[in-house]
Amino acid sequence: MEIDFKKMNGLVPAIIQDYKTKNVLMLGFMNEESYNKTIETKKVTFWSRSRNCLWTKGETSGNFLNLVSIKVDCDNDTLLVEVIPNGPTCHKGTDTCWGEENKYNPILFLSELQDFITKRHQEMPEGSYTTALFNKGVKRIAQKVGEESLETVIEAVSGTDEKLIYEASDILYHLIVLLEAKGLRIEDVAAELLKRHQPDWDKDRRLAKFLGTYKR
Repeated sequence: MEIDFKKMNGLVPAIIQDYKTKNVLMLGFMNEESYNKTIETKKVTFWSRSRNCLWTKGETSGNFLNLVSIKVDCDNDTLLVEVIPNGPTCHKGTDTCWGEENKYNPILFLSELQDFITKRHQEMPEGSYTTALFNKGVKRIAQKVGEESLETVIEAVSGTDEKLIYEASDILYHLIVLLEAKGLRIEDVAAELLKRHQPDWDKDRRLAKFLGTYKR
């Protein structure tokens, strides 16, 4: 990876991003020495412009930034550093230097789950339930989506919230398996929902379909 340290007198900005939540945690600066130390120790190390020395984030507080990856931008003069933080990032005790909470949005797991199911589809390991579904084909997978949908309806009408969430989770899992079997992804569904959320989407058609009066 080529990094241009010359543009800013030996320094480059380093944007620190949480690997899991994708939230931006802080901005620091690296020179070639701090970059090399980061790579070597797997602990993010910066160049302190005020103290004029290297400093490893967390060396006094214990709140290290554990390195996952480093990417350089198109001009080779800015770094995107993905990390797993060990505690708050800001010296003021907040999760980020903007005072924001660094929370993981569980909705992001749907993409992770799709990636996992895709890997299962590629590798087809023995003893895997997902593998067994793929072996049975699209019709059986679609049938499972229908079965889980019915069970979800039953729980919604006469069950508990806990069981409703459980059955709804089964729907999503089997739906993602079905999408994967058809060469699609859960993001394709999200994109369709996003399109429907736009002001210019055909709301009359949606209402007619809901009322059962829509004709193709």
